[in-house]
Amino acid sequence: MLIRPSLKFIKSSYVICLLLAVALGVYILTLKPEDRQPWEWAFLLPAFWLFLTLFRHMQRRLEKIVLSGDRLRYEAGLFSKATRMVELEKVQDIRVNQTLWQRMFSIGNISLETSGGHSSIAMASIDNPQNVADHILELARAQRANPQPPATQTGSAVNPQA
Repeated sequence: MLIRPSLKFIKSSYVICLLLAVALGVYILTLKPEDRQPWEWAFLLPAFWLFLTLFRHMQRRLEKIVLSGDRLRYEAGLFSKATRMVELEKVQDIRVNQTLWQRMFSIGNISLETSGGHSSIAMASIDNPQNVADHILELARAQRANPQPPATQTGSAVNPQA
């Protein structure tokens, strides 16, 4: 299972940039040609907004939680990457926080607490955060109930019959 931050607000920001640029273009076209010059600088506003949106989009796409087997892996970063591995059986608590605005769009923030220290993993703006939290807790309970034996090496370098 792959968990990434939601792109709902990022997509709406792209739409706002486009609508703002179109509105400015239509307004400038309605002006007399000699009055258009100072208004052409107004296109810097949607361009700046687009730059910020692209930056946030890249940040969100480079953060993820991967659930595979008996482990949870958190990765974040572009040029320098941070990775945390947590055994699912050590996940004890998952907190879901949602503001009113986030509840309206069915997104929220999750924070995973693990045993054996004061370690936590937090990710903002997850789609359906309660379902994700329930799924992770179910996997953690299943791991605690049926722990996997450690992997054994197959094949030996030493042949005892030689």
